[in-house]
Amino acid sequence: MCSGGFAKCLGISLMPLSIICVLCNILLFFPGGKSVDSDHITQQVWYFGGILGSGVLMIFPALVFLGLKNNDCCGCCGNESCGRRFAMLSSILFAAVGVVGAGYSVIVSAVAINQGPQCVVNITANQWDYPFLNVDYLSNKTAWDACKEPPNVVSWHLSLFSVLLVMGLIQMALCAVQVVNGLLGALCGDCCGCCGGSDGAV
Repeated sequence: MCSGGFAKCLGISLMPLSIICVLCNILLFFPGGKSVDSDHITQQVWYFGGILGSGVLMIFPALVFLGLKNNDCCGCCGNESCGRRFAMLSSILFAAVGVVGAGYSVIVSAVAINQGPQCVVNITANQWDYPFLNVDYLSNKTAWDACKEPPNVVSWHLSLFSVLLVMGLIQMALCAVQVVNGLLGALCGDCCGCCGGSDGAV
């Protein structure tokens, strides 16, 4: 497969992953599917790991990767493939942006999973807290009873942040693959040629 065509496949794969991450981050603003005061939303949700990191910052490399297949910047110092080689090289920079964005989302998600959600620990006093800061709640589901409200907030928190974590890791892997693909495309050129494989004839 041509390096430009392979980059397009990576771009197509990144787009739905970005949309999923944005949706997960939005859902996290409604713990347990309930609307609560902003002060009671888990702190890491406000870091916008899914919206900014795996969402907005991932859109740029995805669009660049999609455009590489149809890149027609031909000609440079008498070398038809020069423009395409430069485009493949520049895609590495956007891939790096994608790695940084996805990496940010992964770190935020990992911290959030480790810390656990903010929830009501005392219904009578309507006391909100982080009951799992020093508790291994991941391997002990009985500890989840410490969260009285909102209902199912722990599973909601774990599920969505876990999706963000996995999606972020996949995005990082895809962007890392494009770094290699971009280097190969820049060094070896695109096998499809620059101007439709017309052997330089116009």
